[in-house]
Amino acid sequence: MRQSAPVCQVEPGGLWAVSRYNDVAAVLSDSAVFSSAGLREATRPSWLGHNPVADSLALLDPPVHTKLRALVNKAFSIRVVPRVEPLVRAAARRFADSIVSGQPIEVQEHFSSELPGVAIAELLGLDPALRRLFVSWSEALFSIHPATPPEHHARIRAVIADIESYLREVLADRRRSRRDDLASDLLDAEVDGKRLSEAELISFLAIVLQGGHDTIASLLASSLRCLAGRPELLARLRAEPTAIPSFIEEMLRFDPPLQASTRLTASDTELSGVSLPRGSIVLALIGSANRDDRHIKDPDRVDLKRQRNAGLSFGLGAHFCIGAALSRAEGRIGLEELLPRIQGLRMHERGSAWSTSLFSRNQTLLWMEFDRA
Repeated sequence: MRQSAPVCQVEPGGLWAVSRYNDVAAVLSDSAVFSSAGLREATRPSWLGHNPVADSLALLDPPVHTKLRALVNKAFSIRVVPRVEPLVRAAARRFADSIVSGQPIEVQEHFSSELPGVAIAELLGLDPALRRLFVSWSEALFSIHPATPPEHHARIRAVIADIESYLREVLADRRRSRRDDLASDLLDAEVDGKRLSEAELISFLAIVLQGGHDTIASLLASSLRCLAGRPELLARLRAEPTAIPSFIEEMLRFDPPLQASTRLTASDTELSGVSLPRGSIVLALIGSANRDDRHIKDPDRVDLKRQRNAGLSFGLGAHFCIGAALSRAEGRIGLEELLPRIQGLRMHERGSAWSTSLFSRNQTLLWMEFDRA
């Protein structure tokens, strides 16, 4: 596609897929022409109806988006990483301690999903005992798109009902007694002098619950898959832990958690010589852009010396991911705790299973074997 059809229509629904780095960067950064309403439409297909994520103010364009983003900057400020780091390190150590050399272990549940589940429960002020339920909710939300298999429709509608019911209970509790968490912060927040409505509060908490888990779970899983096939790289990171942040950065480019994002053209426009009418839904292929050899030298190689921020994994412009620093930190912390305790890893014959998301590259199962150090 990058070579011969960098902007072309694809299924489902005749989406306009954009595959080159410069074009994807233009789509992600120009909210005046490429509106986030496209993401709203893609996450509210006809079979679903209501979706709190699709209704979130976070999926609006500036200036409304800008005002809402300012409200949550506090929650994702520099104090967030120190707050969750002890919990994430403890979870990673528990996983490492559970490893038996040569015995298969399911990584997704016990490591990749566990770490962000612990962190997001702390950040949002949710019951940590329910974190595995939150993981399943996040996976269901990310599986919503126009071509979601019909056999999943009823389950996803039930999940959305459960999410909204639970978050209403959380908000009712915080109204009675504030805490040091995002739910309390949002109850006190104002946009243009008005408090957020119940529906707006639920929508925003739902999108943070979704994004705060799936991205990091995917990053951790892809990092272990990469190391399983590159024993020399594993040995280097064990011998040189200071290289782990560079490895995390390269994995974000090489195998990004968010593979695609959608936008809606607000006016007639053109990309790579292709005319896009107003109202076209554009699918920006982030994973493809991150492998575009027009922009990145030798893109199919994992290179720890590559320039930082070479890819588009956290977006650009007004919608640059507000949780980018937290994602990087959780990936780094997880590997810092795990890698010194192992000297080998490999895929197990039980294999893996993938989510059905159009946007996210995440696994629902990942069986591996480890050799303890």
